[in-house]
Amino acid sequence: MLRRRAAAGDTQERRGNLQRAAAAELRGPQPEGEEDGAQPLWELPLSIAEKRRIRDSRQADIKYSSGWNQWKRTSSKSWKKALKDIKELSSYLELWRHHIHSIEGKFGTGIQSYFSFLRFLVLLNFLMFILMFSFVVLPAVISDYGIFNSSSAKIYPKNTEPHCTVYTPSGNKGLVYFYTYLKDLLTGTGFLEVTVLFYGYYTVDAAWFSVLRYNLPLAYLLTTFAYLALSLLWIIKRSVEGFKQNLVHNEDQFQSYCNKVFAGWDFCITDLNAARLKHRSLQYELQTDLEEERIKQKIAERTMKEKLRIYSLRIFVNIIVIAVLSGCFFSIYRATVFSQENSSSVNSVGFQANLLVQYLPSIVITVVNFVAPLIFSILIRFEDYSPAFEIKLTLIRCVFVRLANIGVLLFSLWSQIHCATDQCKACGYNYELYPCWESAVGQEMYKLLMFDFVIILAKTLFVDFPRKLLVTHCSWKPVQWCGLQEFGISDNVLEIVYGQTICWIGTFFSPLLPAIATIKYFVIFYIKKISLIHTCKPASRPIRASSSNFFFLVVLLIGLVLAFIPLGVSIAHISSSKACGPFRNFNTSWAVVPDTVLQFPTGLQKVLNGIASEAFAVPFFMVVCLIMFYFIALAGAHKKVVEQLREQLVMESRDKFFLIQKIADAQKNS
Repeated sequence: MLRRRAAAGDTQERRGNLQRAAAAELRGPQPEGEEDGAQPLWELPLSIAEKRRIRDSRQADIKYSSGWNQWKRTSSKSWKKALKDIKELSSYLELWRHHIHSIEGKFGTGIQSYFSFLRFLVLLNFLMFILMFSFVVLPAVISDYGIFNSSSAKIYPKNTEPHCTVYTPSGNKGLVYFYTYLKDLLTGTGFLEVTVLFYGYYTVDAAWFSVLRYNLPLAYLLTTFAYLALSLLWIIKRSVEGFKQNLVHNEDQFQSYCNKVFAGWDFCITDLNAARLKHRSLQYELQTDLEEERIKQKIAERTMKEKLRIYSLRIFVNIIVIAVLSGCFFSIYRATVFSQENSSSVNSVGFQANLLVQYLPSIVITVVNFVAPLIFSILIRFEDYSPAFEIKLTLIRCVFVRLANIGVLLFSLWSQIHCATDQCKACGYNYELYPCWESAVGQEMYKLLMFDFVIILAKTLFVDFPRKLLVTHCSWKPVQWCGLQEFGISDNVLEIVYGQTICWIGTFFSPLLPAIATIKYFVIFYIKKISLIHTCKPASRPIRASSSNFFFLVVLLIGLVLAFIPLGVSIAHISSSKACGPFRNFNTSWAVVPDTVLQFPTGLQKVLNGIASEAFAVPFFMVVCLIMFYFIALAGAHKKVVEQLREQLVMESRDKFFLIQKIADAQKNS
């Protein structure tokens, strides 16, 4: 009873506030200084007649107000109208606006979210390319060729063995066949190795523009931090927006049923086949919810013997998963070591053998990315999880495989680069095998990106289109049973997240890799659109657009965080090449930062050293922890308030239902 009275009191108080706001509008002119804060008419909970009276009173106020207030109100309206027009114009200039709206109308918001995510990656890579080109590539090229009265300074390393500073790229000399240029284009070797595409080109220590000195090593490192920070902030910003939408949909089961029944339809759909698919989707979601309720009831009724059997089976399945992962990682490691040790010794064998050895790690990684998810999808059936949890666990395993494969590849390269022999101690790294190891890592990232694009293109041309023709023109039952290829949103997202992680890691070693990624995703957009319309059918288990957007960005954020690890190790731990690159005069790439700080005035050096000291770091960490705990407590309080409001809404609905029953009983008795 107390809760009901509190709920009724809150409802009356809210109604009173709305009525007082409306009465304040109807009272007439407001004091000077409050006119700009007037509430818009469409936000007022009033009838049309009352809104018209308020509008007339506001227009009458303008006539009797001062000239300054009239000018202020007019300029405010004009400014808002101009901003609205600019926003509408920018929406027309939005990339692929018409294409994405067309996809949304035919296939719903779930598939549309994938193409919007692809557009986001195109814009992100384009901005990364602008950063690297403006602050690294352009100054190096201008100073190298002496454009705009510029010059470059090259300081050769001191206290270094002479043979460590020799770098002779394997460029093409003499008569060169056409297929050699094709091999160089696919592998990043030959003529491409000495271009601005790779790290080894940037041997400029300082660029002079008239009297201005441009510190290229510092700019190279800071630009790397800038594109990583830009990616992190942009992804977090979009993730917060998706998290708010996803949080709204995390309701209890009763609200989930109501939302599916009364608000589950996607009114953007205009295509008949897509509408039928949406019907099946809603039916599948309701069946899935009922199946999950059945599984929960089944779990609650399990005996101890059944629990031991299921847990033992899950442990056994996870052991198999670990064994599969270990086999995949070992195969990638052996393929990488074999490719690096034999890539130079097969030049005389032939074009095909050389290309196969160069691309052996990429081929093995592609095979692993294809085979491992199939094995996981078979094993998950024996673990007796709910359908929703099966999908999430399979996706987590697939994400881990794809991103861990890149880590194993880099670990294999670093095990070859960083060794403990006497030959490595002279230069700090394996100079005999990698005179410029940064360019070698950049070439591997370049090959992974190119091979990933070739696989996506080949799958569409040589698998999806022939399958479409067979299903359309062949009545053989096995062919009809296979049917058209489903457009799996999650699988396609994992493909492009895998490629984007490669781009984040490889940009430090190949500054123009974001430009290649931009072109790649631009072409993939049209490839996937054509494949969706002509060769594929939407997935029978689509996911909600809000949850899918949040999932895409979370997976992308995981890829970015994992990209920090190899880049951090490369910058701060592994010795930089002494024969190439902007950091050849430093022990590591990070050493350019303290060297630059030493050139600052003494006062600024003390301030920076104080910020980097433990005396500043420990209190700062404690303050950050206190702020974090405050926001966690605030979020917990807000969650409790939301739960109380939900309880009040449920109680109000029960009270209304009780009153309706009382009225019905009274009418029957009368």
